[in-house]
Parts: sequence; structure tokens; C-alpha cells
Amino acid sequence: MSVKQMIIVRKDLNMRKGKMIAQGAHASMGFLLERASSLDDGDFRTTLQNGEDFQAWLECGTAKIAVSVGSEEELLALHQQALDANLMTHLVRDSGRTEFNGVPTYTALAIGPAKFEDLDPITRHLKLL
Repeated sequence: MSVKQMIIVRKDLNMRKGKMIAQGAHASMGFLLERASSLDDGDFRTTLQNGEDFQAWLECGTAKIAVSVGSEEELLALHQQALDANLMTHLVRDSGRTEFNGVPTYTALAIGPAKFEDLDPITRHLKLL
């Protein structure tokens, strides 16, 4: 089973490379943090391991593909498409403390981990970062 996580970053913001990497990392890890905080019983590890896509992702080396979009509108549209497809996502909204003149700004999105065939209809048109 081919399982991966798509990390989508906005190129129109002209972020410094370090900032871009940090935003992608926030997106990649964000779904884990959200999932952990939503558990009532605190059994985070067991709950995640029971997820077929997540378990396959761990076993296959946590593949990540970094791609880009050119606008906030594109990023938000992809987020909605992924939600509509019942895929795990994490949308990053930067606080604006170090860039963006103090304005909170959507910078990155992670979709998955999920099977290639579930991700491809949503992300196949995106260019590698």
C-alpha cells in the first residue's frame, strides 16, 4: 500500500527558506497534535496505530511530498477538498510575529497520511516545492 503525506506550502508569500521549512513541519506534525488533544482516554498511541493508513505510513518510512500553491485561496480550497474526502489535514495559520507584519496568515497545509489513490485526485496538479 502506498501511503504518503502531502505538505503544501504557499510560494506567493516569499517566505525565507527556514520559515518555509518550519511551516511545512508545523503542518506535517499538526495532525498528530490535534489527534492527541482530541482523545478522551489519553491512549494516543493505540488509537493512531489502529488507523490503517497511519500504520502503513509508519511502516513505510513516513513518506512526505512537498508541493506548492500560489495563493491563500488555492490552499484553502485544497483544505476543503481534503475535508470533503474525509482525509486527515492540518492547516497552519502563522501568528505573524516574525513575518507578515503581525498579520495572522495561512501558510501551509498537510493532507494525510493517506493512500496515493485518495490523495492524487486532490493534489496531482501541484508542482514540487
